[in-house]
Amino acid sequence: MSAADGLRSELQAAVSAAFALGGPLQRADAQYRERGAQLELAAAVADAIDAREVLVAEAGTGVGKTFAYLVPALLAGHRTLISTATKSLQDQLYLRDLPRLREVLALPVSVALLKGRSSYLCLQRLVQAREATALPDRYAARTLAKIEQWAQRTVSGDLAELDGLDERSSVIPLVTSTRENCLGSECPEYRGCHVMKARREAMAADLVVVNHHLFFADLSLRDTGMAELLPSVDVAVFDEAHQLAEAGVAFLGSTLGSAQVIDFARDMLAVGLGQARGLQPWQELAAGCDRAARELRLAAAGPLREVRGSLKLRWADRADRADFIETLAALGQACRGAADALDVVVEMSPDLAKLAERASALAARAAGFGLEAEPGRVRWIDLTPHGLRLVESPLDVRDAMREQIAAAPKAWIFTSATLGADERLTWFTEQAGLETARTLRVDSPFDYPMHARLFVPTRFPKPNEPGHTASVARLAAACARAAGGRTFVLTTTLRALAGVGEALQADFEGDAEPITVLMQGSVPKRQLLQRFLDTPRAVLVGSQSFWEGIDVPGEALQCVIIDKLPFPPPNDPLVEARVKRLESEGRNPFNDYFVAEAAVSLKQGAGRLIRSESDRGLLVVCDPRMGTMGYGQRLRAALPPMQVLREEAQALAWLAEISKAAPAWV
Repeated sequence: MSAADGLRSELQAAVSAAFALGGPLQRADAQYRERGAQLELAAAVADAIDAREVLVAEAGTGVGKTFAYLVPALLAGHRTLISTATKSLQDQLYLRDLPRLREVLALPVSVALLKGRSSYLCLQRLVQAREATALPDRYAARTLAKIEQWAQRTVSGDLAELDGLDERSSVIPLVTSTRENCLGSECPEYRGCHVMKARREAMAADLVVVNHHLFFADLSLRDTGMAELLPSVDVAVFDEAHQLAEAGVAFLGSTLGSAQVIDFARDMLAVGLGQARGLQPWQELAAGCDRAARELRLAAAGPLREVRGSLKLRWADRADRADFIETLAALGQACRGAADALDVVVEMSPDLAKLAERASALAARAAGFGLEAEPGRVRWIDLTPHGLRLVESPLDVRDAMREQIAAAPKAWIFTSATLGADERLTWFTEQAGLETARTLRVDSPFDYPMHARLFVPTRFPKPNEPGHTASVARLAAACARAAGGRTFVLTTTLRALAGVGEALQADFEGDAEPITVLMQGSVPKRQLLQRFLDTPRAVLVGSQSFWEGIDVPGEALQCVIIDKLPFPPPNDPLVEARVKRLESEGRNPFNDYFVAEAAVSLKQGAGRLIRSESDRGLLVVCDPRMGTMGYGQRLRAALPPMQVLREEAQALAWLAEISKAAPAWV
């Protein structure tokens, strides 16, 4: 037996012992039971760690994938990086799962949490915000006062510690730093900097928890601390890996946003008047940058009078318009003028030197967007009611991931409940450049045939036909009444969300037993979900952010309704570019891209329904194409093996049956 085989068998034995009956996990939890699927995944992770190989593993709901990768990673004794999709999942790992396992396994492992700059209080920016003459409104003033009080006692500076802080608050950008405005070692508060403290702790820890955005931001900017951290680890685990590619696309490109310019103008005015008053026309320079940013947004909007939500515009639809090109050039000139003025006074203070760098970078980026895009990249414009972002992005993360994996031998583990609809998990492996990786699919242990039903109404308007939204609302109302609330309605667009939500509210108005309709956007996501859990007889209507990462086990949720098949929007510039590439390769974009994307999204949405072994529920897909078109069979096969109901009456009877068995209120 080779040394490698010996090490491998040693880790495999330790992992098996940890999960075995009578092992440390069971001794710590009387409810623990051995699960074959979890042990299979854990063994594969241990094997990848020992062999320093790439593993892509899909683990169905209920497998227990978090412990399946954490246990071998901890027992291996190697330096480990774990990346998750969101900051809330980071907190769950760091605050709950890792402390529990570290105690159960009796391992002296040091653990650190590392987030991006925008998650940490910047002490210097807090001083500047306190000295600002005006805040947007009284809520902002109240929030700032709350942050100031908390700043006196926090050790980490992580804003997640602050209960009730709305992540959409206008105060957060005022009290956090960006790469552009950070003064680095020249900052007066550098010794107490929370960002630098978090990075130092990460470099010293045995296991570090980061997120996908941070990982890719560093590949692009080399400014998150990852540049030093990644080469030093032997094991890299990416949980919720299905979000990895889109996170990478968002950060590996370049952007120029009106908010960036407006923030720069505000900072330049405050610092210029405070530290170099009278030496340059600061008000005129700031007003010029601010005005240029707002005029570029108006030129990008063009004939669109009113913008609701966020729109993604094709670059070609605006790049040929003279007013757009002129305002883009004017923005570059305004930023260049500010840079020239700041260059005269840079030696007066670090703040002014940093502002000069920001102005030059903005001017260069504006000039870059005035040129042709690089080959293999796509451009578009993100337009919102009050702002815009110019974006140039790669089509995927293949090259970036291949480069990282080739850079140094280490174990790379990618896992999620949804990574594809075939054994090779090609939906994920192709877009991540991992076609040669070892793949594993571990099915959910839940008894879907017994506990779950699928209903696809065939006598129903198609999504592009009049009356579809009204029909979705009517069916959702009938299901909610049968279930006594306990219903999620997941829509593919914000327009459908509003239409369904308003129709449901009107439908329930006259009921003797009212059903509360909770709509995404009314309050922050976390509060909305808590209201759903706390409110008897409730329906939650949500769009994209509620399709995944939502865990409502038990009888509180027994019906999930999806308004239509979640195909990618064909007029999205990124989608169009990917379609063109597939066509150039001689492939079928509909089969290879649209159906594949819809299968994964559908699987994610359906995953909200059954979250524990005792859960029972109904999934409704209000799109007759799933039952009548040839690709419908492929989409159904991507879902867990639920019993299929043919008639609405059967669906309502099933809901009545399972809701009757549930407590009157949970």
